[in-house]
Amino acid sequence: MRFPRASGILLHPTSLPGRYGIGDLGEYAYRFVDYLVAAEQSLWQILPLGPTIIYDSPYQTLSAFAGNPNLISLDKLVAKGWLDADDLADAPNFPEHTVRYGEVIPYHEQKLDLAFKRFKQRADASAKQAFEAWCERNGAWLYDFALFATLKVQHSGAEWTKWSREVAQPSPARRVALREQYRDQVENQMFRQWLFYTQWAELKAYANSRGIEFIGDIPIFVSHDSADVWANPHLFQLDSQTGLPTVVAGVPPDFFNPEDGQLWGNPHYNWQAMEEEGYAWWIARLRTTLETVDRVRIDHFRGFEAYWEIPGGERTAKNGRWVKGPNAKLFQAFEAALGKLPIIAEDLGIITPEVIALRDRFDLPGMKVLQFAFGDDPYSVNAFLPHMYVHNCVVYTGTHDNNTTVGWWQSGEASEGARRHLRDYIGHEVREPNWDLIRLGMNSVADTFIVPMQDVLGFGEDARMNKPGYKGGYWSWRFAERWLYDSSRERLAWHTRLSSRAPSQRAALS
Repeated sequence: MRFPRASGILLHPTSLPGRYGIGDLGEYAYRFVDYLVAAEQSLWQILPLGPTIIYDSPYQTLSAFAGNPNLISLDKLVAKGWLDADDLADAPNFPEHTVRYGEVIPYHEQKLDLAFKRFKQRADASAKQAFEAWCERNGAWLYDFALFATLKVQHSGAEWTKWSREVAQPSPARRVALREQYRDQVENQMFRQWLFYTQWAELKAYANSRGIEFIGDIPIFVSHDSADVWANPHLFQLDSQTGLPTVVAGVPPDFFNPEDGQLWGNPHYNWQAMEEEGYAWWIARLRTTLETVDRVRIDHFRGFEAYWEIPGGERTAKNGRWVKGPNAKLFQAFEAALGKLPIIAEDLGIITPEVIALRDRFDLPGMKVLQFAFGDDPYSVNAFLPHMYVHNCVVYTGTHDNNTTVGWWQSGEASEGARRHLRDYIGHEVREPNWDLIRLGMNSVADTFIVPMQDVLGFGEDARMNKPGYKGGYWSWRFAERWLYDSSRERLAWHTRLSSRAPSQRAALS
C-alpha cells in the first residue's frame, strides 16, 4: 500500500515527560502531538503498546491484545473523579531522564487499585454501562487476559507453566469457575484495559484531528508467558505435558550479534492449526491493532516467509534451521478480512528473494536504515544508500534497536571507513551526523521518513532505547519537558518543507 510523501518521529509514549516516573497518555502526549504539528510532521511512530514483563521490553508482553496499564494517565483519573488530587500528592521524585520500572510499577499499581475501588463507589450509571459494553465488545480476548493477569498475581508473577496443572491448562468450564472465584480481581484487570483503550482513543482522536497519524508495531512472535499462549496452546508448538516450547524463535548470527545470533525464546506458531482456523487469531490481532493505530509496522516480516527455528533449551541461536512459514496465504486472509493493508514490512536482516517477492506481492513498503548505508567500501552497491531507494519504502536514520546517530558516530560503531564514506557522500566534513542523516532521509525519494526523537535532539548513546541481545538497562530513556520547546522543532520543520514532506505541500504532490 502506497502512502503519501510525509515524515514523522519515532517516540514510544514511555519516553514522554511527566510527574509519575513514566510517560503516559495524559497532558504531555497531547503536547507532543502539538510538537509534531509545529514541526510540520505527519506521523508519530510508537513501539508495541502491550503490558511488559521481561526486562521491560515492549516486544515481550503479557498479551498481543491488551494495553500497558502503566501508560494510563493518573491525572485523567482525577478529572474523572476516580482519584482525588490528594491521592497523587505522594508521587516520589522520579528521575526526568529514565524510567525506574521497579519503582514506577508498584506506584501505578497502587493508584489503579484505588481508582477501581472509587469507580465502583462513585461512577454513575452511564460510565458503568460504557465499561460493561466495552468489555462485551472485546470479550474474545479480554476475559482470558484478565483471568491470566489475575492468576499471575495470585502466583506471585510465576510463569504459567509453574502453576498447578488445573490452572495452567484449565478446561473451558474451569476457566469460567476461576473467573467467578476471582471475580473482583478479574474485573479490576478489565477496568484497567478499559481505561487504557479509552484514553488511547481520546489521544488518537486528538492526533488525527490535527493531521497526525499513528504508526504502530506488531512483533511477529508473542511471549511464551502470555495470555495468548496460555489460552490457545494448540496454536503454538508446545510440549503437551509441560507446556514449554519445543522450538523457539530467534535469528542466526547477524549485525547485532555476529557470534551467537539472537535467541529470543518465543514459542513458534503451529501454522497448520492456524491455517485450519482460517488464521482467525492473527486476523483478530491485526484488526485490533488497526483500530488503535493508522498504519502498522510488522516486526521480523521475513519470518512469514521462513523463520529460524531453534530447539528448546539451546543457549544460543546458532544451532537452528530455516523453516517455511505461511507465506502469501496469511496475507491473502488478511486482505479478505480487512481490505488493503496499511502495513510496513520490517525487512531487515537476512533477506532473500522470496522475502522480497512476498513483500512486493502485497505492495508493502520495506525499511531502509541510514546507519547501515555507510561502510569501509564506498563503492559497494548498498541498498541502504539513498540513491538506491524506491518510492515505496520507509527510511529511518536508525530504529529503536540502533544506537542514536550521535552515539553511533561518537562511540566507534561507525568505522573510520564509514566516516569517510559519509563525508564523501555528503560532500563536506561531518559536524552534526544526526542532521546530516536527517537531511539525507528527508531529501530521498522514499515516501516516508521517520527519525527517532533522540536524533532530532542530538542526544548521544545514553539515550539509546535498546541494544539487541543485551538484557536489562534498556527501554527506559525519557526526555525532560523543556525539550518540547527546543529550537530543533523549527529546524526539523525547515527540513520538512525543503523536502516537500510538509502537510501543506501534500495537495501539490497528489
